[in-house]
Formats: sequence, C-alpha cells, structure tokens
Amino acid sequence: MPKGTDEGAARDSEVVSRFVEQFAAQLVEAGMPRMPARIFAALLASDSGALTSAELGEQLQVSPAAVSGAVRYLTQQHMVSREREPGSRRDLFRVHSNQWYEALANRDGVLKRWENALNDGVVSLGADTPAGRRMAETLAFFEFVELELHGMLERWRVHRASLFGK
Repeated sequence: MPKGTDEGAARDSEVVSRFVEQFAAQLVEAGMPRMPARIFAALLASDSGALTSAELGEQLQVSPAAVSGAVRYLTQQHMVSREREPGSRRDLFRVHSNQWYEALANRDGVLKRWENALNDGVVSLGADTPAGRRMAETLAFFEFVELELHGMLERWRVHRASLFGK
C-alpha cells in the first residue's frame, strides 16, 4: 500500500479502492472529468491527505501522464495543492480539509466574468428584446448567487469553527 494512504492503519485496500471508485463516480455524474475525480477521491480517502504522483499512479493503476493531467485540473480548480516533499524533488499533492470552501470561494472570479459577459449581452441584444430580457434575468440570477455565496461562506466559517475548532 502506498505510504501516504493509510500509514499504519489496518484498512482493507479493496474497501478503500471501492470507496474511491464509488465516490469518483458520483463526482463524474456531477460533471467532473473521470481521472481528476479518481485522483481527488484517492487523496480524500488517504489519512495524510497527500500522495505523490507515483503513489497515486500505483493506487489507481494509471500512468504518470494521467496523474499529471488530473492534478493540473484539480489545482486549477483549487481542489488540491502541489507541495514539495521535504528533502526530495518529488511533488506531493494535498487535499485540504477545507477544499470545498476554497473551491467555491475561488468561483467568485468566474461569476464576475459571466456577469460582465451577460451585461454586454443585455446591451448588445437590447434590454427590451426577448433575448435581452433573458440575458438580464440570467445576469440577475448570477448577481444574486454571488451575494448569497459570500454570506453562505461566512456562515460556513462560523459553523466549521463550532464543529471543528478551526
């Protein structure tokens, strides 16, 4: 079993593997690409929350290229971070305990870009046309989501601190 997965734990690797594949399937169903979903689930299921590329490849039986592409996607989505293994030239990929918060919080820039594009659409198509009204409604929805997201993330920080003391 790879060193980062379950250091000293007496886990059944087949049970862990089954969980990883089942959770990854749920992520794929929600729209995440398959290999990043498998990598993310494997990191999430490891006790350390961090594995090297070689450990991920060994655990998931995939090529280094597949791991590389998947972790690039996950780092761009702010779901994992790349660290240097102390005293080594090997990269370590880590999932953080608050990764869902980080992933949602970093969507703010995407929402702003969508809002700007939709605003341009309203102006270009004309606010009084059916298409312009549809754009305006979509724009209003994303503006609402952005405002709600900020409040929800703040409430999560408070709730998380009450549950986990962090």
